[in-house]
Amino acid sequence: MKAPRDILIYVGVDLMGDGLIKLPFLRALRAAFPRARMTWLAGKGKSAYAGRLKPLVAGLLDEVIEDAGIGSHWSELLRRPLPRRSFDLVIDTQRRALTCLVLRRVRHGEFLSGCSNYLWSDRRPAGAPVGAYKKPKAMIAQMLELVALAAGADEPPAIAGGIELPDAARAEARRLLPGSARRVALAPGAGGRHKCWPLERFAALANRLHGDGVVPIFVLGPEETEWQAELGAACPAACFPLTAADAKLDLEPMLSMALAELCDACVANDAGTGHIFAASGRPLVSLFGPTSPEKFAPYCDKLAIVTSQATAGSERMQDIPLEAVAKALAPFLAQTE
Repeated sequence: MKAPRDILIYVGVDLMGDGLIKLPFLRALRAAFPRARMTWLAGKGKSAYAGRLKPLVAGLLDEVIEDAGIGSHWSELLRRPLPRRSFDLVIDTQRRALTCLVLRRVRHGEFLSGCSNYLWSDRRPAGAPVGAYKKPKAMIAQMLELVALAAGADEPPAIAGGIELPDAARAEARRLLPGSARRVALAPGAGGRHKCWPLERFAALANRLHGDGVVPIFVLGPEETEWQAELGAACPAACFPLTAADAKLDLEPMLSMALAELCDACVANDAGTGHIFAASGRPLVSLFGPTSPEKFAPYCDKLAIVTSQATAGSERMQDIPLEAVAKALAPFLAQTE
């Protein structure tokens, strides 16, 4: 098959976190087909790519369709979705059978879908839909598998380096973090406290970094600003750029990515900020306890994963020792000395 000129990518819905996780897929797809016109179709709701994350996909997507009402009802099999359009390649990123069958009715040259182990896909990995095929555990790995199939390759194209950010975000980051000091970005938050390494452990790591001549940069989300007092008291040398009175938070999450770009490395729990740091292209130490890194680890060129299972034989974040995190971080800092 010659390179497709018009590609449709289907998702059900994209919230902010979904969009951040899927960025490596989109970047790899653009790397595979740099001249194709790409349409992102959110069939069952909104897409962050049409909202807060729109600046991040300016060079990756040509069109975003939201609330398309495609992929929910059996009656859709009786008509053709997007009846006035056709595509050289349709990529279905979800795995619900009904949605897959509905989407196959879009006029297309080739259709790719991992649904039912690629049962209805025009291309399949070795062993699918039956045999020795095993679906990757991580969602992003499943999506990158689709890119490799579309490109006719064993692996998706490499996407080393960070994503292109708006000039305003980078300018604001430089204003908040002037100079050229060595820095490490620390994100102590997560969607639930059970996924958070203890604040006192983050503060101890920050103090150790300060002792080594590295400035600790705490990146706190809107639900975490109350932690600044505790962290600031425990580590007076720490910097809190996002809680500065004049910080331009309307640039989020691009601003957090730009701040991470100015750091030598980053440390984050299993949370959205970890995926933000990963998108910056900076080395990342990712901390896991009750959740699975195989499923949820950020996609990052330079990634070190520290788990409570490996370091303490438990699923509790508080059991991850300071030394384990410092040891994982050290090689990244050594590269920048």
